[in-house]
Amino acid sequence: RGRYTMFALLAAAAVGFSAGPMRVAQPIARGGSRTLVSMATIKSIKARQIFDSRGNPTVEVDLTTEDGLFRASVPSGASTGAYEALEMRDGVKADYMGKGVQKAVDNVNNVIAPKVLGMDPVEQTKIDKFMIEELDGTTNEFGWCKKKLGANAILGVSLAVCRAGAGSKKVPLYQHIADIAGNKELKLPVPAFNIINGG
Repeated sequence: RGRYTMFALLAAAAVGFSAGPMRVAQPIARGGSRTLVSMATIKSIKARQIFDSRGNPTVEVDLTTEDGLFRASVPSGASTGAYEALEMRDGVKADYMGKGVQKAVDNVNNVIAPKVLGMDPVEQTKIDKFMIEELDGTTNEFGWCKKKLGANAILGVSLAVCRAGAGSKKVPLYQHIADIAGNKELKLPVPAFNIINGG
């Protein structure tokens, strides 16, 4: 549960990023060390509908900067918690039993993408806040619920931005996430296993 949170970024850490042409780089201070940043900006964003490991539709986003192409897909769990942000499904029963995500894809391509082009992907918090509070702006009793654009649309872009930010800084994705969280000391995550579960 809570799959539409920053913790979803950790699930994406296993996939790398593609290299490409760079702009003039300059070192900046981040997390107590100097990191090489290529001063990249978001050049294009394109979303599409794909299928997850269960065969259900989900959103995939391609984001390009001067450093290359960065791809992310949105995780989609089998259950939904009461406090989760609201994903957007098409609701057309004849189309993947109502689970299609073409509306969320259209929101990425037609609403989010034009507004974030030219932004610096290293500024993860700024971009997330802009998408959630200004472009979407919907709330419920639990907070920002992302009902207007869909949490799956916003998260797809956020994950791709995170990969692009790591690419711009020339650091592994886990290091970039640690920098965003303000964690200066990296530790190996402790595995957690679900032995007994109920639906």
